[in-house]
Amino acid sequence: MSARLVQQAGFDVVYMTGFGTSASLLGRPDVGLLGGAEMTDNARRMAQAVDVPLIADADTGYGNALNVVRTVREYEQAGVAGLQLEDQVSPKRCGHMAGKAVIDVEEAVAKVRAAVAARTDPDLVVIARTDVAQVEGTRAAIDRALRFADAGADVLFVEAPRTAEDVELVATELKGHHLLFNWVEGGQTEGLTMDRVAELGFSLVLFPISTLLAATHAMQAALTTLRQTSSTAGAPMGDFDGFLQTIGLPELRADEARFAG
Repeated sequence: MSARLVQQAGFDVVYMTGFGTSASLLGRPDVGLLGGAEMTDNARRMAQAVDVPLIADADTGYGNALNVVRTVREYEQAGVAGLQLEDQVSPKRCGHMAGKAVIDVEEAVAKVRAAVAARTDPDLVVIARTDVAQVEGTRAAIDRALRFADAGADVLFVEAPRTAEDVELVATELKGHHLLFNWVEGGQTEGLTMDRVAELGFSLVLFPISTLLAATHAMQAALTTLRQTSSTAGAPMGDFDGFLQTIGLPELRADEARFAG
């Protein structure tokens, strides 16, 4: 549903977040509770719901380099245009939570190499994310990102640099590479303006939890109103007919009439 809304809002790319997938499917936080099959299935449904490219979180690849090969091929078959792999230990956790741990750099590089080699579609975008900044500092994250670039990653993703200066250092030291900025409201990274992010040369900006936070807040408000007043009058919501338009009922009715002759 959120993927359809993103496309309808006019955005060029949709992102499937592991944080949001865990919250939506399980009602639980992003601490490695979902497996590769569940994530692939969610990616497949999202890819089928939209006509724009889908980038999907593939977490740690769900195992070693051999598991990464399978993950890449499953995600390709699901219809994703790009996937993100990270270097956390398993079970992982959200990149903006405390207490993260990362795997050895050589193992991480091997998994990136495996992802690049496994793709059958040369246009599949491999995004290599490192969470080492919180563990060893921004310089270590930059060094690891450069190793990922050498391994063939198309986009480099340094997760959760803390300050504006850290973000600027990442952009400066990794200049010439395609860079991703993760915009997490209330997360670990100091707020920047979009103009500044673009000025620094980031190619892609993710807003992984914006719709999740907005939807949760609206549902909580509606439920509070209903519980307190036994009515939804005044609760923040759209109308039934408008919702049917959003989820594509008119198109299905047109197909129904066409196929019925």
